[in-house]
Order: sequence, then structure tokens, then C-alpha cells
Amino acid sequence: MAVEVTENHGRNRYEISLDGKLAGFAQYRDIDNTRVFTHTEVFPEFEGNGLGTQLIKHGLDDVRANGMALVGLCPFVDAYLREHPEYADLVDPDLDVRLRD
Repeated sequence: MAVEVTENHGRNRYEISLDGKLAGFAQYRDIDNTRVFTHTEVFPEFEGNGLGTQLIKHGLDDVRANGMALVGLCPFVDAYLREHPEYADLVDPDLDVRLRD
């Protein structure tokens, strides 16, 4: 199985493909230098393959590589952040609080 994660700048999302077929995406919006993850979806026929985890890891690694901060409004991203404290330093706590109010 060939897995590929790419950033689709025009649609403001990371996309994951399995064997060349779009399998899911992680939607975001940028506020200044913070990437706000708003929705993650893996299509039903691709669930159970760990694609959501690979997708979010790629997105968070990209945020780090670009010197950005992040907010995980999406429940999947929020849960991933709770399970992977190595990304905690990327979270913009001030914006996180404001967006959740």
C-alpha cells in the first residue's frame, strides 16, 4: 500500500491518498502564524488503516518545520495532541482559549 500525504494549498487542507486514491483530509485555516485544524476526515472505506494518524502527524510536523503554532479545534487533532505531548510546544494557548470560547 502506497500512502502519500500532500498539502493542498488551494483547499487549505492536507490530503492523504492510498494507492493513488484520496482517502481523507485535514482541513485548516491560518490565523497569522497559527494553523488552526478545524476538521479531519478519513473516508469510511479507508478507515482502520491508521491513515488519520499518519495524516495528522504529517500536518503537525509541517507546522513545526514552518515555524508555526497550532490550535486543534478538530476533535481528532485535539485527541492526537493529548496522546503525543511532543507536540505540546506548538499549541498557541492564547488563541486556543479565544477560539474555544
